[in-house]
Amino acid sequence: MTTLSRTVGAPVNRVEGKAKVTGEARYAAEFPLTRLAYGWVVQATIARGRVLSVEEEAGMRMPGVLAVITHGNAPRLQVVDDGELLVLQDEQVHYRGQTVALVVASTLEQARAAADALRVSYAAEPHDVLLSADHPRLYAPDHVNPNYPTDTLTGDVEAGMARAEVTVDETYSTPAEHNNPMEPHSSTAQWDGDRLTVYDSNQGATRVHQQLAQVFGLDRSTVRVLSEHVGGGFGSKGSARPQTVLAAMAARMLDRPVRVTLSRQQQFSMVGYRTPTIQRVRLGADRSGRLAALDHEVFEQTSTLYEFAEQTALFSRVMYATPNLRTRHRLVALDVPTPRWMRAPGEAPGSFALESAMDELAEACAVDPIELRVRNDAAVEPEGGRPFSSRNLVACLSEGASRFGWADRDPRPATRRDGRWLIGTGVAASTYPARSAPSTASVSAEANGAFVVRVTAADIGTGARTALTQVAADELGVPLERVDVRIGDSDYGPAMIAGGSMGMASWSWAVVKACRQLRADIDEHGGVPDGGLVARADTADDIAAQANLARHGFGAQFAEVRVDVDTGEIRVPRLLGVFAVGRIINAKTARSQLIGGMTWGLSMALFEESVMDAEFGDYLNHDLAGYHVAANADVQGIDVSWLDEHDDQLNPLGVKGIGEIGIVGTAAAIANAVYHATGHRQRHLPIRPDRVLSP
Repeated sequence: MTTLSRTVGAPVNRVEGKAKVTGEARYAAEFPLTRLAYGWVVQATIARGRVLSVEEEAGMRMPGVLAVITHGNAPRLQVVDDGELLVLQDEQVHYRGQTVALVVASTLEQARAAADALRVSYAAEPHDVLLSADHPRLYAPDHVNPNYPTDTLTGDVEAGMARAEVTVDETYSTPAEHNNPMEPHSSTAQWDGDRLTVYDSNQGATRVHQQLAQVFGLDRSTVRVLSEHVGGGFGSKGSARPQTVLAAMAARMLDRPVRVTLSRQQQFSMVGYRTPTIQRVRLGADRSGRLAALDHEVFEQTSTLYEFAEQTALFSRVMYATPNLRTRHRLVALDVPTPRWMRAPGEAPGSFALESAMDELAEACAVDPIELRVRNDAAVEPEGGRPFSSRNLVACLSEGASRFGWADRDPRPATRRDGRWLIGTGVAASTYPARSAPSTASVSAEANGAFVVRVTAADIGTGARTALTQVAADELGVPLERVDVRIGDSDYGPAMIAGGSMGMASWSWAVVKACRQLRADIDEHGGVPDGGLVARADTADDIAAQANLARHGFGAQFAEVRVDVDTGEIRVPRLLGVFAVGRIINAKTARSQLIGGMTWGLSMALFEESVMDAEFGDYLNHDLAGYHVAANADVQGIDVSWLDEHDDQLNPLGVKGIGEIGIVGTAAAIANAVYHATGHRQRHLPIRPDRVLSP
């Protein structure tokens, strides 16, 4: 086999693009199945208490209804750690919006009509749904997501603060925010005896496959999960959700395929969200701005069903050199749905607090905000002392400053004005872990000259299928057209989910290893025999043998804002991000991912906020009419670039994940720019007009 021109790094169009624009691509709710029935979820209308009764018989009399499944007649499930999956197992209500029944009918319309008419009686109990920094039930969880220490301490923070010449001690907050992927969560299940097949919208068929086997007490060989195309996930589809279990449960009871698709409103209580945070950040430094102490304490919430502790202070364990560093997380279990992953969990809210505090420190020390970050750049990981595999934060700041025109900035706040608009600029730093997880892949050489790659990856809109095609084509030395990458099928073997910015780094490692083995096998056989050849790879041992290094991507975010002095309206005419994220596989989809992350950061800064009603016990704005996200008119000029970074301590391709780092730091850069424009500090997100006008 001869090596052709390489495609890794090129701006290749999506290989599935035509299928998507023509409607040929099938999503979870589009697989045609014989005798398909439809389920509709009935949700609790109290925040805490018990279900007393469900008028099942009345529901069954509705047209087309096949079953009304409640805690009284639902099959018993196996006990698993994730209590959210143990649907309809008892009469307890843990939060408003929890599943209390499933109506199954011949059509979707019939199921929804019957669900709306179903009468459920409750015994309500007093509920508690509000997070506070002095909540009496706050506790220290055993660990924070996914398995980081809850608290860390290096040096003596209090002594460092006492010796500091300049201090910052402020509290920052971020609200609950909800994932809203374009494709709603949907699962279609069918049984063939004891064999379960599920068509599911998820970020990793392997994880859903494992969870379904556990909850139904099945051998994993009897479960198959398919997720061919996914219309967004952002963390909310990182594992099985209640509708997946409900579909499988109903299909088994009725002995026919059942599809359960959540409405937009139902997603606000059933698939996770970003926890609200209250963050106290204390910084101590000398007059030149060099840190003597950093203390980052976080308060956040979880549910009473399943503990999820977001790693919000993790950002501070990585960013800046200081001899005295302390991070802490405290959690309270409330009568609310379980928070889960949401794009850059931990780093997104954590960066807002620390990068805002760093801006405040720069002002207090009369040091340029970029220079302050450069002076505190870390040669080794601040929290653990491990060397970095690569760290190009300073280079990102320098390149960004040049591209943005930072040198022309007047550092004085509230000095630039254009008519009724105040103008300001701000900067913040970004980081995100660069990790890989064990994965498997196989590559087959077909007698007709084609190559088929099979890996249980997920393409949630990121372009993963295309990038893997580029990787395989280069490793095999063949044109892209000869490579067929097949993903989203748990039968292909275990693989990492599309999450934690670990997907491509993990899958590409397995694909590279399998391709190299296949090439060796072809050379050994003197070509491809009539029956073809197959090579399989597993990276578990490779990843376990990695050196003990701190692996991270870094970046710098720059923002220009315009603030209306009369209305408090904020416009963002310019955003710039410069990143050092290892080797880029596809320049076109990478740029799209980074722009998408920065757009979300803008949305986080100015719009996104789930509003809890304490008496009602639920988020009031649980749809896209009330939950505001950035729209086309809000997103103006966004520019992204990346450094040519080579890091051979990561994986065979030197890949760092890019799906999440784009959102990290964006909100802080915008908040810092708003301060520069107005002279008033914004420490609470979102930066609404009323907060601008009443600082």
